[in-house]
Amino acid sequence: QVQLVESGGGLVQAGGSLRLSCRFSGTPFAMYVINWYQQAPGKQREVVATVTPGSSTTYADSRKGRFTISRDNSKSTVYLQMNTLKPEDSGVYYCNAYHLSRHEPDYWGQGTQVTVSS
Repeated sequence: QVQLVESGGGLVQAGGSLRLSCRFSGTPFAMYVINWYQQAPGKQREVVATVTPGSSTTYADSRKGRFTISRDNSKSTVYLQMNTLKPEDSGVYYCNAYHLSRHEPDYWGQGTQVTVSS
């Protein structure tokens, strides 16, 4: 059973930085696509960044140039480095994983709160 555990959230002033971590366990990590989602208050969850097993990355337009997603396969961990944070980046950040074959359901972590004060 896949488990995802996020950490690294907190309160930061606008312009500051945070690094989120998503620790993956329960099965070999290498064949999973990992996404970071943001859920702002009163809004739907939306994807922020994605990293594939080959470490290709994609970002929401609003995060390009500010956020960096990376994976360390030796530690089964994905990171989201968030720089130049804005108040609109606030919300709960969730780690999501799915197998490349799509023969399994998606997996979700419990989320970590990010609050950016203006």
